[in-house]
Amino acid sequence: MSSSDFTIIGENIHTTRVLMRNGRRIGKNKDGAEAILYRGFSGDESFMTIPDHFKETQVYQEGRVKHFMVAVRKGMSEIVDDQREGEDYILAEIKRQEGCGSDFLDLNVDELSYELEVQKRAMTWLVGFYSAVASVPPSIDSSSSDILKAGLEEYSARGQPQGPPLVNSASFERVEVLDLVAEHETHVIVTAAGSSNMPSDEFERVHNAQLMLNHCESRKIAKKRIHVDPLLFPIAVDQTFGNHYLSSVQLMRKEFGNEVRISGGLSNVSFGLPARSLINDTFIRLAMEAGTNSGIVNPVESRIERVMSLDMNSERVKIAKNMLLGEDEFCMNFIKSFREGKLTE
Repeated sequence: MSSSDFTIIGENIHTTRVLMRNGRRIGKNKDGAEAILYRGFSGDESFMTIPDHFKETQVYQEGRVKHFMVAVRKGMSEIVDDQREGEDYILAEIKRQEGCGSDFLDLNVDELSYELEVQKRAMTWLVGFYSAVASVPPSIDSSSSDILKAGLEEYSARGQPQGPPLVNSASFERVEVLDLVAEHETHVIVTAAGSSNMPSDEFERVHNAQLMLNHCESRKIAKKRIHVDPLLFPIAVDQTFGNHYLSSVQLMRKEFGNEVRISGGLSNVSFGLPARSLINDTFIRLAMEAGTNSGIVNPVESRIERVMSLDMNSERVKIAKNMLLGEDEFCMNFIKSFREGKLTE
């Protein structure tokens, strides 16, 4: 598989994303106020001031900043300077990920508020702004069907200017999302989750995915617009999780053929571990070799061209690969190797 055959779903425009307050991305603006530092669309050094009201939140007081939550809130503001700061920040990330080859960019506002109406307004605003500045279609992402509907209606009302969007995602818990997919003629991620629990092995994943494909077929959703997510969980939690995903991909490719795309949140595998970039790159390569041809990834950190040229025989990659294939109990050797400096290039 070449890098051009892999569908990249950029993952960062998401209100859960955090920066550490003691990290290099947090500093001062020109007036000395605490701000999020970044490189703007034109390459200039820019900042987005952290509002005082955000400093009262628990997450901030724990030393973290949900930077896209700040950006969306500012973008929705009636204060012109705040609007500009929020819009400029989001625009910079859109262009950064587009420049790294993204085919879709994932938009999620779920954590902006606990109030559904606020979430719906936020998604409507974000999709509207995105539609005016982006070059690739959005992936409209939410755990709420109502929020998905709000985003899709806004994007369709604008004539789907970047082409058909992606819906992230449909599952047994909310099969009704497929009605929105059919109505708006979108692409869709369908997950292998069960109706009340997560799948325990590759066979349960394939079974659940087949049932979801049946639901798609009954709504005349074209296979070429379906991305099947077998579900990938952190390897630090259970050493079998990598193999569960990879075996599922191989079985699905055999059962479903080549018309559907096989996808997933591929950076999930490294959660809770050091050297995440190495883990992610190695796992993406293994997943592609198994038959994955789509993924929710950070395209800036995991460039598919680099993944394809990864030296699978290097010591650092072998250490990561052994862990990902379940041959490193509790990830002990990987963590030891990290501490000994063996995982650097």
